Amino acid sequence: YEKLAIFGGVRGRRGAELKVLSAVETKVPGYYDRIKDDVLSRDKGKDETETWGTDTMTFQDDELSYALGKQGGTRKKLERSSGAVVQYVGHNALFSGTRAERKRAREYMKWLFEQLEGPVYVDGWEDRDDCTVVDVPSDCIGYVTGSRRAALGGIEEDWGVLMFFMNKKGEYGKGRGGSEQLIICGSKRARRGAELKIMSSVETKSPGTFTRGIREKTSSEKGFDTDRMIFKDDELSYALGKEGTTRKKLEGAAGAILQYVGHVAFIAGTGKERKRCREFVTWLLAQRRGSVTITNVSSREDATEMHIPENCKGWVTGNRGSELRRMEQETGTYMFMALDERGEERLIIFCHKAGSKTEPTGRMAAERLVNEMIQEKLRDDG
Repeated sequence: YEKLAIFGGVRGRRGAELKVLSAVETKVPGYYDRIKDDVLSRDKGKDETETWGTDTMTFQDDELSYALGKQGGTRKKLERSSGAVVQYVGHNALFSGTRAERKRAREYMKWLFEQLEGPVYVDGWEDRDDCTVVDVPSDCIGYVTGSRRAALGGIEEDWGVLMFFMNKKGEYGKGRGGSEQLIICGSKRARRGAELKIMSSVETKSPGTFTRGIREKTSSEKGFDTDRMIFKDDELSYALGKEGTTRKKLEGAAGAILQYVGHVAFIAGTGKERKRCREFVTWLLAQRRGSVTITNVSSREDATEMHIPENCKGWVTGNRGSELRRMEQETGTYMFMALDERGEERLIIFCHKAGSKTEPTGRMAAERLVNEMIQEKLRDDG
């Protein structure tokens, strides 16, 4: 035997250790059983909450492949939604984490297996802090689910949540006014992201379900909350962009969750994130009407100003802004030419993440790309 040393925090080491054990067990079946006791008792109570530990479950052959899912998708989903480290070593499932995380992982696993038997209903979901329930009209269920569950699975993967339709035994299909309850499990932010995506899907198929009589809203909450902005018809497609690129760009640069439900923009995040996202959307729409003036950028912590030489402006922006779009996409930023208090034009790069000299994303990365383009142009002209 050779000894493998793993360095890092409690969670990181545990994740790596179980991954290694899983691989070893595949090559040398029965290895885990010999060292099981050491593994299970390792680092007990060594985290901040002092509840760190490991729980196990044992599977039959056919259960194992179900618990793994296609390319390990189900395992990853359980891991991300519960917050625990979930790994399978031979026929054993190991859940490592704080007491609350392990409890969630075990429950989610139980619900997954109950779905094989028939409808599952989570009793007392109203009192849980790890799930959200959305009413989905019956005629939208197929659309939201997608062929062989592709659409739901995609959202689960994007947000790291676990979702399924809940039905009480014997009540199958008889929803209230023809709707079914979709339960979303995971962290608060991830649940909100997935919920808004579902609402957006349903609204596409059945307009008005979530937006009938809805008003704009700006919350004064500093913590996590949701604001709403209502778009006029022609603004929506512009704010979406081709295949939703503009929406994703604003969402990424603001660090908030931005989702369009019909022509209502839902903005979820902390107070700072929401404010930033609202500004970004407002500026985006203002650009269609002409030059935008943005003052006191120096006092912002999410912006970098760059003065572009006059003869380089066209080169840096590209045909109809194509170069700016390319650099935005590459670095996860939002940038455009805007006027300052003196009416002079300069480029502003917005992103909640400053980045660093080596990172490929963030404001510093975008600034580097712009500088490269300026140098290129000056060399060619020279």
